[in-house]
Amino acid sequence: MRLLLVDDDIDACTTLAEILESLGHEVRTAHDGASAIDLATAFVPEVVLCDIGLPDLDGYQVARRLRAQPVTSAARLIALTGYGQDSDRKNAERAGFDLHLAKPIRLETLTAALGTPR
Repeated sequence: MRLLLVDDDIDACTTLAEILESLGHEVRTAHDGASAIDLATAFVPEVVLCDIGLPDLDGYQVARRLRAQPVTSAARLIALTGYGQDSDRKNAERAGFDLHLAKPIRLETLTAALGTPR
């Protein structure tokens, strides 16, 4: 699968990218919202794993913009975030995320989410 991983925690992002690559996925990373949108437009990922608390555009804004672009509108959007309240889940759904997963996440949970059809 082509995956875009968006997180401003560079170490965590790099580690998760390496794990996902070891599972056979093609992974690209971005560390802010604007870069994520640009990269998604060029890379056209099947799945975007996006943190909510980003330094420029937050993950909600990223999701809305990806949904608005024809080339990325069909991507599966998964919020992978430290924001785990019910209101955070509702905000993620309203922004266009398909799934909301709270950090820290178990690898089994993440791989199951990646395998779930939209």
